[in-house]
Amino acid sequence: MKFGFIAKHRGIWPADWLCGALGVSRGGFYAWLTRPRSGRSRNNEELSAKVRASFIANDRTYGARRVWHDMLAEAISCGLHRIERLMRLQALKARPRRARPQLRSARTQPQMDR
Repeated sequence: MKFGFIAKHRGIWPADWLCGALGVSRGGFYAWLTRPRSGRSRNNEELSAKVRASFIANDRTYGARRVWHDMLAEAISCGLHRIERLMRLQALKARPRRARPQLRSARTQPQMDR
């Protein structure tokens, strides 16, 4: 998080000053810049695209549990909480079901007193 902040704001302030203010080493920051992304973050990116595709293909009505079942049906091994987190990061929320109008039968309607 600190390195990301430094990378974002180093055009405004010097990286040396930002590293000192945040208590991290300059060498660590520059090593972070050149380091390749982790396998987990690459997998999360691929899975996020598949989660989004499944969500949109199902008219944005599937929640995390149904999307997770779709992923398991495609033989993609992942956990429910991971799908929940990826959906939350992408702001994917299932649309609520439409409320159906209640039909009243003749027996339940109040009788008029005469």
